[in-house]
Amino acid sequence: MLALLAALAAGHLVAGFISVNASPYLAVGNGAIDLTPVSLKDFAVRTFGTHDKLVLLSGMAVALVVLAALAGVASRRSPWPGTVVIAVFGLVGLVAVYQRPDLGAVALLAPLVSLLAGVAVFRLLHRAARRGRAPVASRRAFLLTGIGVLAGSAIAGAGGQLLGSTRDAAASRRAVGRLVPARTAPAIPADADFAKLGTPPFLTPNPEFYRVDTALSVPQVRAEDWSLRLHGMVDREKRYGYEEIRNRPLVERTITMTCVSNEVGGPYVSTANFVGVDLAELLREAGVRPGAEQLFSTSVDGWTSGTPVATALDPARGAMLALGMNGEPLPVEHGFPARLVVPGLYGYVSATKWVTDLEVTTWRARQAYWLKRGWGEQAPIKTESRIDTPKGFATVTAGTVRVAGIAWAQHTGIAKVEVRVDNGPWQPTTLSTKVNDDTWRMWWAEVGVPAGTHQISCRATDNSGYTQTGDRAGTVPDGATGRPTVTFTAK
Repeated sequence: MLALLAALAAGHLVAGFISVNASPYLAVGNGAIDLTPVSLKDFAVRTFGTHDKLVLLSGMAVALVVLAALAGVASRRSPWPGTVVIAVFGLVGLVAVYQRPDLGAVALLAPLVSLLAGVAVFRLLHRAARRGRAPVASRRAFLLTGIGVLAGSAIAGAGGQLLGSTRDAAASRRAVGRLVPARTAPAIPADADFAKLGTPPFLTPNPEFYRVDTALSVPQVRAEDWSLRLHGMVDREKRYGYEEIRNRPLVERTITMTCVSNEVGGPYVSTANFVGVDLAELLREAGVRPGAEQLFSTSVDGWTSGTPVATALDPARGAMLALGMNGEPLPVEHGFPARLVVPGLYGYVSATKWVTDLEVTTWRARQAYWLKRGWGEQAPIKTESRIDTPKGFATVTAGTVRVAGIAWAQHTGIAKVEVRVDNGPWQPTTLSTKVNDDTWRMWWAEVGVPAGTHQISCRATDNSGYTQTGDRAGTVPDGATGRPTVTFTAK
């Protein structure tokens, strides 16, 4: 187990000079995410939420410790069983780093050093252990050797962490200062939400904005190092730096974003004021050629997404290359220095964070990360609603009960929301003031309920006349459907 710790720490130290994703432990974790079946990923997001990656890393740690302990027991007579196990660990790390799309050949040094350090430390400790079986002095020497390995591993691991933090994006973000839009979003009306009645506030604070991504470690990209390449089926390949984008006339838009992993009535929907530039403007500068179908975007960590070109070019859609969020530069975990925001489409085709490459191409030529895994191509957000109060299994006072929640149908807009108790008639609700068709709307109503256990359901109707279906469907391949229902007790 000490040899395993030394191996991982040595790899992490070398990765500090190259890229944090070159650390063998993280590389294997990222590889596991890429290889996980869609159904299992969906289960992890549904069950663990934003803690799914912590669960993965913790599970990996437990598995490695158990395997290392078993290898140690098998190596009491000979060092070869443990050596072979460490070598296998090292080879897995090499393969994981080699397959990372965001790492070059030099990154292989991290798992290679990890392998060599693990084997060397294990052989050293094995010899010391065999010598320490008899004299007290030898046992003391073995103990001191083990303590030295433990201390060295701690120093190496901390060193790797410190080196990785020298490319700190947080300091770069602070230096950006305030982003002032030339065109501000309309002010949010006071009655745009019913927060006092149990709904969320209309604008989601940045720390509370939902986050679902595949990154085990948040990419650290400084604004001064960032650039965006726009190429492919264009007349003129373009490359933009951060200051070039920032110094353009910026626009602010109020947009509600939704994750395709959001279950019926789920939490993965949030609203913010985004500041940036029109994506269509950048595409027009490059000159999109006839036949182009998708805008294939790549994150700095290698994650990819495909957005319909027609949607990105549509001036009425308001697709953005966003630099800011709710009056400040993008938080690092939400894509600093820049991300895509395309209203009306689920995040996996519209919201690439830490974006660094845009390729105009066809659907046949390139397949994005989630498209390869069976998710839908176009991914328009479905008309949905949610009940925020009363909470599930709450106990309330019988009589008049206040029900409140939210509804969304981005780029179409919400026309009405209705509720019903048990299987009774649908009743109208009061809607909040509309901000725009790309944002959610809050609603509330009062219903009468006698003592007992009851269910409240809601359904939204959008501006096209479509009413939210009661047919249940899972999130795969293009978003969940169904009507949210809350069970509660009245006394």
